[in-house]
Order: sequence, then structure tokens, then C-alpha cells
Amino acid sequence: MSWNYQGRELTEDEILKYPAFVYLITNKITGRKYIGKKLTTRTGYKTVNGKRKKIRLPSDYMVYYGSNEELKGDVKQLGSENFEREILRFCNNKSEATYYELKYQILHEVLESDNYYNSWIMARVRKSNLKNLNESTRKDT
Repeated sequence: MSWNYQGRELTEDEILKYPAFVYLITNKITGRKYIGKKLTTRTGYKTVNGKRKKIRLPSDYMVYYGSNEELKGDVKQLGSENFEREILRFCNNKSEATYYELKYQILHEVLESDNYYNSWIMARVRKSNLKNLNESTRKDT
């Protein structure tokens, strides 16, 4: 099951151009939704000339269905084909993804509705980590 963005399916190369993204997963049977964020890479290590070197490796984003246990249980029970995964926004870093995840969760009132799997939201973001945002990325979508 792949990720969609603006109505089309993305390739892994297109997704890996960005370090992170905010996503919406929709249960096609019940209509319940989940808003979260995902990093496209993870830290790994390799040995070069006898020295341990930190490297970036692809994360598990291609098989990822959120951190919510109820959602993961529904995916396991109903099958991944009954869920749509949509990228809402690509982000330049983890802090930006955290900020936009929280923004979308609040705008969609995920804690105020049974239509969302989200059961808690939390974020710590420094203003300095968002310094690369420009006016076009600040618009609500």
C-alpha cells in the first residue's frame, strides 16, 4: 500500500526527497481518520576504515500505519487495502513535521470527535527550528 499526495500515488524516490511528512490515514469502511507525522529516514551506522560512521537509512514509512494501537489493530483485522494513506504536507525537518502535525490535529479537532483515532496530541517545537518556513508554507491547506 503506497502513499498518495494531491490525488496521485507517489514513488519512493519522490517521498525520500523530504526528511518528513504529515499524513492522514482514512479507514474506508468506517470513515475514521488519523493524523500523524513520519520521518522518511532513520539513523543507522556502518563501519568505514575501522571507524563507526552515522548514516541515514530509509525508515519503515512504506509499511507504516501510525502509532495508535486501535488503528493498527483495525489495519491488521480489516487489511491495509481498506485504508487510504495521504500525505498532507512534506516537511524540511522533524520540528517542522511536529509543528504541522499539531496544527492539523487542532484544526481538525481530532480530540473532540470520535471520527478520529487520535487519542492524544503532544508537541515541543522551538521557533528557531521553523526559521525556514516561508509565506507559502504558512497557509492553511
